[in-house]
Amino acid sequence: MSAAPAPEDEFPWWLVAVAAIGLFLLYRVVSDDLHAQILTTLLKGVKVTVFVTLVGFAGAALLGLGVALMSLSGSRVLRQLARFYTEVVRGVPMIVLLLYVAFVLAPALVELRNAVLSPFGVEPGRSRDFPLIWRAVLALCIGYSAFIAEVFRAGLQSVPDGQIEAAKALGLSRWHRFRLVVFPQAIRTILPPLGNDFIAMVKDSSLVSVLGVLDVTQLGKVTAAGNFRYFETYNVVALIYLAMTIGLSLLLRRLETRMRRRF
Repeated sequence: MSAAPAPEDEFPWWLVAVAAIGLFLLYRVVSDDLHAQILTTLLKGVKVTVFVTLVGFAGAALLGLGVALMSLSGSRVLRQLARFYTEVVRGVPMIVLLLYVAFVLAPALVELRNAVLSPFGVEPGRSRDFPLIWRAVLALCIGYSAFIAEVFRAGLQSVPDGQIEAAKALGLSRWHRFRLVVFPQAIRTILPPLGNDFIAMVKDSSLVSVLGVLDVTQLGKVTAAGNFRYFETYNVVALIYLAMTIGLSLLLRRLETRMRRRF
């Protein structure tokens, strides 16, 4: 039996099918006034979706890297704290975590801030002054940091011990070993799953609509409730998300191929 061709060597018929569906939906949007009106309305939510995704993912990546380094620390306390955080956060559904952060953690942070700053004469804040969009960003940051921490941990552990020992022999400090030896090699393992998590966050950003944040999904719900044209409205919602996620997927595949050839 002949070996199956590598996925990157196959002609992307799936992409042809997706492009055909996308072009058909785009034609409907361009040729129909109702679709065009819906698209104009929903495009206002794209900025919110992009903002929530970019800020949330950046925070999740930084927090996840910190948790990963704690899990690889020589301190048992730090390792156990990292494992506790990872398992607890990963065990809570994203929508439940979103609601918990928005209505429990955010008010608690406001109260903590008041308790710390009130003795210094700072005016107390109110929980309603904590914007919903930032509560949503914080929830996505916490939720995805646990998954990203495991990605970073696996990538850092994939670096051969001999490379680290050689860096130690050269007299490099721990920071320089991480920055110059470990991380550049680990990024080849980390990048593909990290890209998948980024695409997943684009889709999960739609959950912020339960808080009333005016992203694409929330604007779609409001628009459909107003015009009662659910089929047309959610077709456009799906088209917007497909355009973002498939576009990102193609860019990430090209980046992975380039890195594979480079290294």
